[in-house]
Amino acid sequence: MKLGIPHFGNVYVPMKAIAQQLGITDALIIPPPMTQKTLNLGVKYSPYEACLPYKLTLGSLIETCELGANTLAQARGSGICRLGYYAKNQEQILRDLGYSAKFLTIDVSHNKLISILRLIKNLANDASWYEISSAFFFGISKLFALDKIEKVVQEIRAIEVEKGTANKIYHEAIRNIDEATKRKGIKDITKEYIEKLNHIEKNNKDHPLKVGVVGEIYVVIEPFANMDIEEELGKLGVEVERTMTLSRWVKYSLFLNYLGADEWRKVHHLAKPYIDHDVGGDGWESVGEKILFAHKGFDGIVHLAPFTCMPEIVAQNVMPSTREDIPVLAVTCDEQQGKQGLLTRLEAFVDLLEFRRRKNGRRIYNTR
Repeated sequence: MKLGIPHFGNVYVPMKAIAQQLGITDALIIPPPMTQKTLNLGVKYSPYEACLPYKLTLGSLIETCELGANTLAQARGSGICRLGYYAKNQEQILRDLGYSAKFLTIDVSHNKLISILRLIKNLANDASWYEISSAFFFGISKLFALDKIEKVVQEIRAIEVEKGTANKIYHEAIRNIDEATKRKGIKDITKEYIEKLNHIEKNNKDHPLKVGVVGEIYVVIEPFANMDIEEELGKLGVEVERTMTLSRWVKYSLFLNYLGADEWRKVHHLAKPYIDHDVGGDGWESVGEKILFAHKGFDGIVHLAPFTCMPEIVAQNVMPSTREDIPVLAVTCDEQQGKQGLLTRLEAFVDLLEFRRRKNGRRIYNTR
């Protein structure tokens, strides 16, 4: 078996680590980073009305097949979101293109941990459950380390004197964590790079604008899908925060959920006056997170939504009804969107937030 996975943020790092720990590196095929070629492939062979995550994952799976994958892993769910159709539809499209890869699915609605461990077991038939669990937790430790470093990067980008320094260090940290072979090494690397980030020359003349990012999980986490929006906001002197991370999903959905913990209980409670039930995908959470960020004193919200995504369309229409007075920039992610147009909108949004700060009597130091 040669298993291929679609590209999604930094998820390839723990997957590579698991394969290395089990001695099955050759059995796992990591797709190349997202590029315009990936998007073009996905757009060419997807239904026109399909959302951007569908198109990008399809393009990524095609690239994976071209590298020799004969088995593919894709997420599936039983919720209102169209994610439940991805695997079946994409499998048929790939067959029509002449690829005979077998599809294995990961259930992200029920039995999530078991579904992932079974996938690893299929990949490493002779490995014991102890070996599989050990490799899994080693991979997950890398994911938590990357998200911890990224959290610091999101803060530093807004106040660094030389723009791009934090990003350069972050990519270096990703490479080193990816190459780490011991858990202690991961901890040491994490500590080392957080110290490097904290020693970057900063402009501390004033508190930067703070913007929360909410929306559909794929376009929020995958930089190519959102045109590096967090990095671009950092260049404009804005500190970005998002509660949606892969490590958080692992922590609650795979572990604490079994203990009865509800990762979104507070967010759902905040959203209930305006929307009191699941509308599919991450729509309910987007509304609640808007209110949460407003209560935390953030200056604005960026709402990322794939074009045609019904859950986020619902959320987008509910958000103006909330009592919280906080600007929301709705960004529709689609293959038609141009980077320059997005940058113009971000600049105008930041100008609006600066004006509101000054109007409220709070001075802003412009780091641009």
